[in-house]
Amino acid sequence: MIPSVLFLVIYTVTVLGNTILVLIITVNSRLHTPMYFFLMNLSLLDLCFTSTIAPKAMASFLSGSKIISYNGCATQFFLFCLFLATEAFLLAAMAYDRYTAICNPLLYPVTMSKRVCIQMVVGSYICGCVNAMVQTGFTFTLHYCGRNEIDHFFCDGPPLFSLSCSDTYINNLVMFTFCGLIIASTALIVLISYIYIISTVLRIRSAESRHRAFSTCTSHILVVTLFYGTTAFMYVQPTWLSALYQGEQYLCFTPLSSPC
Repeated sequence: MIPSVLFLVIYTVTVLGNTILVLIITVNSRLHTPMYFFLMNLSLLDLCFTSTIAPKAMASFLSGSKIISYNGCATQFFLFCLFLATEAFLLAAMAYDRYTAICNPLLYPVTMSKRVCIQMVVGSYICGCVNAMVQTGFTFTLHYCGRNEIDHFFCDGPPLFSLSCSDTYINNLVMFTFCGLIIASTALIVLISYIYIISTVLRIRSAESRHRAFSTCTSHILVVTLFYGTTAFMYVQPTWLSALYQGEQYLCFTPLSSPC
């Protein structure tokens, strides 16, 4: 009961917070700027991302039934990969937006026009969709047998691999490569953008102007730190490297005596 209440509180706060933010940005014409446009899309992504996992987790806690269908698991995994990768690219786009606003303010209206902003958001979703299709395609073409209990509260790659009787070497390699490339490429864009931002801000003589410039980046830096820190911790670990060289060992679990 306690886990379900905790999930409900977190989910409710997340939904309300992001919904209010989206409505405020939509209604207030003064906030129709590239920075707030990206922020609105980030809030929408958070809504979708949270709704992919939390409702099913709460239903499992409340009903006591932890069963999820094969198609339901595949759908959850696809959406999870889609929104996770899209958020990474969107955060990189937001970093470029801040770089342009602070380092090239005169060209900012042209460089970050409405058309460019829409293209960057759509491009983020396209990259996320490609990642999701590849990851889901490789994961759900595996042969599953024996144990049917996922050692996780939602359908994620590593727990699903552990249930397969197939050789998961390629799957581990693909997931490690895709996650590594997405994290490395987007984090590099963020890092380079902030190197230029910090360099430009430090050359500003007015302390008030420096503070104002840094304040526009504070929330983005916090989100970036949390996102890349947790993602790297989950998917780019040294233990994964050793798993890549154990692909020839076929793992087949026998059914558990207790129901799923």
